[in-house]
Amino acid sequence: MPLRATCLAIAGMFLTWSGSSRAEEYSRTLTIATEGTYPPWAFAKPDGSYAGYEMDLVSILCQRMKVTCRVVTQDWNGLIPGLRVGQYDAIIASMGVTEERSKVVSFSIPYTRAPNGFLTTATDPLAHLPYGESSFDLTQEPQTARSALDTLKAAFAGKVIGVQTGSTAAVFAEAYLQGLTVWEYPSFEQLGLELAAGRINIAIANVTTFRTLMEAAPKGSLVMTGPTFSGGVLGSDTTNMAFRPDDDALRNAFNAALASVNRDGTNQALSEKWFGTDISIHD
Repeated sequence: MPLRATCLAIAGMFLTWSGSSRAEEYSRTLTIATEGTYPPWAFAKPDGSYAGYEMDLVSILCQRMKVTCRVVTQDWNGLIPGLRVGQYDAIIASMGVTEERSKVVSFSIPYTRAPNGFLTTATDPLAHLPYGESSFDLTQEPQTARSALDTLKAAFAGKVIGVQTGSTAAVFAEAYLQGLTVWEYPSFEQLGLELAAGRINIAIANVTTFRTLMEAAPKGSLVMTGPTFSGGVLGSDTTNMAFRPDDDALRNAFNAALASVNRDGTNQALSEKWFGTDISIHD
């Protein structure tokens, strides 16, 4: 698939990267691919440029590495194939680690942890769900997570739950919320509209989507509630950059830059700016 608009150029000097498996200086611009249609991660602005959390993050990473980078956009299904044939050097696109992807690309250290959670209207009793600000891992602590889910199921009795069709939230609802009323919607935007209109009581989705839904609704009308969940049927809750498997030097260089933004609070500030909550990695 053809590459689309370039949206980022960061001037800088090329250096030998610390942490690389060999000393190497690149004499070309690094090209980083993203999908560009997933706010607030990366999205097109009216002028055709791109903005979002990952656009800010990659700018800072390249500045710290003292390299020149440009970001291009590619359809989601073409991201990994394009990387493998050398159309660009890396991918930053809210991509999680899966067994299948790990067979053909290598991943950086994670830069966010984005579990699934709950969103409701401020006036609904579900705005005061138990386990607020708690996190449960369905893989690491299945019994504890199951106990929390039993409590939540009781609170959801007689309510209408909304999820996006084909999402991990839909899989989660099918696996753990049997017997409850679950309606599916084709997009996060429609899910948010239905919630704001009161046609459903609560939405389940990746917490990174909530900021967009909350800003599209009347101010203060939608609120996050209850705990978050990861693992199990939800898969990995981290996001990572992707590289060709043999490009150790480049991956190591980005790993060093990612570790620095995770360590010094820069990533936390970006996360709070774009998502309204801290989903950054804390070492």
